[in-house]
Amino acid sequence: MDSPTVLCIDDRQQVTDLRKATLEAHGYRVKIASSGYTAMKILKERSAVAVLLEYKQKGVDAEALACLIKQRFPDLPIILLSAYSEMPEQILWLVDEYVMKSEPPERLVPVIERACGRAPGSEQGRQSRGAAG
Repeated sequence: MDSPTVLCIDDRQQVTDLRKATLEAHGYRVKIASSGYTAMKILKERSAVAVLLEYKQKGVDAEALACLIKQRFPDLPIILLSAYSEMPEQILWLVDEYVMKSEPPERLVPVIERACGRAPGSEQGRQSRGAAG
């Protein structure tokens, strides 16, 4: 069974490398995009179970990108990541989950599973990740 793919949109490689290592250790395949254009290209080429979207990036309007993703892929969960504790209400309406970047990277796994409708540790969650249990 093919591992479920998570798309991580962030312009800082050090951050994406850490997220990628964490998620791959939990059975996910991770694709990285450092721009909105690249993100949309990846989503057209390969289905994903969730998108991790960094709020503040050079050259990326997170709100506009979240809106575009929801228009083209309405069932695709978007998880917003930010160092800011207060977020504009408009973007919070567009995303499924919001995680502070100060949270440990492992915190993303149950958030992704919840956003995708997979309860952590559930039979569906284990099967979707291809984990033995």
